[in-house]
Amino acid sequence: MSKSDSIWTKDFIMVVLVNLFVFVFFYTFLAVLPIYMIQELGGSESQGGLLISLFLLSAIITRPFSGAIIERFGKKRMTIISLALFALSSYLYLPIHNFYLLLGLRFFQGIWFSILTTVTGAIAADIIPVKRRGEGLGYFAMSMNLAMAIGPFLGLSLVKVISFPVFFTIFAVFVSLGLLIAFMIRVPDQNNSGTTVFRFSFSDMFEKGALKIAIVGLSISFCYSSVTSYLSVYAKTIHLLDVSGYFFVCFAVTMMAARPFTGKLFDRVGPGIVIYPSIIVFSAGLCMLAMTNSALMLLLSGAVIGLGYGSIVPCMQTLAIQNSPGHRSGFATATFFTFFDSGIAGGSYVFGLFVASAGFHTIYLAAGLFVLIALLLYGWSQKKRTPLEADGNVSIAD
Repeated sequence: MSKSDSIWTKDFIMVVLVNLFVFVFFYTFLAVLPIYMIQELGGSESQGGLLISLFLLSAIITRPFSGAIIERFGKKRMTIISLALFALSSYLYLPIHNFYLLLGLRFFQGIWFSILTTVTGAIAADIIPVKRRGEGLGYFAMSMNLAMAIGPFLGLSLVKVISFPVFFTIFAVFVSLGLLIAFMIRVPDQNNSGTTVFRFSFSDMFEKGALKIAIVGLSISFCYSSVTSYLSVYAKTIHLLDVSGYFFVCFAVTMMAARPFTGKLFDRVGPGIVIYPSIIVFSAGLCMLAMTNSALMLLLSGAVIGLGYGSIVPCMQTLAIQNSPGHRSGFATATFFTFFDSGIAGGSYVFGLFVASAGFHTIYLAAGLFVLIALLLYGWSQKKRTPLEADGNVSIAD
């Protein structure tokens, strides 16, 4: 393999680390902030949930505009700016003790989280050799999945032994280290930074080539929201709360074990060979979760869901970028995650409406069956494409 075909370059490793740091912060605070709201500020569970929801809402609102912002000001510049403001807002958790000011901080930080996670994905796509983009973006997505396992486990362990001011300081410094790394990343020159003018048109908010696969991604994230939002509550109802933290550890292990193989299959054979079986495996994992009545079964369902879901998302993100012009990788990434984040938010709300009356077993079974619709949606998304494009090995000019 020539050096030009290598995925694990210095710049790729650094952008993966930046992404890992940001998502560890995100998932850690996802687990810890509700506890902080109740224990330290004397708030309620609903207020704790609002701190999470407003952050996600801010990210979703910002996401359609982030592609144009990135292309207008440049990927390296927006990486530094967004990460600097994200890090600065991380330090503001220390002096703020008012609920409404904390809500404002969460909304502000969500804006920069949205832009930052869009631009790091676009930079990763630019750095990875085109012929190995499926494999490379799969490794990049692994940083998010690792953070999903590390963050809650680390956060919930630390708050038991340290004070919240120390906790906030540690993670603010942690994000600041990511900022130092970001300064060293070399971004390929796209020769268009500073020329994009935002006009609030459809093309300035979404990338047409990424829309179909983004809709498929929405159907996946809609069903996955039942896991991210309600797993701990579900585990408590079936008296398995003590082992629920290891669910995502099993998720991460199978995801990492499969990633090298699924990425190579995507590049060499085509996306269908990975996506179709992965959707079925994801469905099976959700159905297993619905029938869980023991610790072993809970952990096995986490492993199966990790194998399926963990293989689907990076493949779809890769397709979103491959189906779009090379210089619009930021728009394609923003489009995909706008739909993906909306699926998480929408699913959390919809499943929440029915969980009280239907019960968790029914909710997870319904999610497992509903996700099979993604099989049809994916087939639809691949229509009217040339054989080269359908193969997933199309060369996109960077």
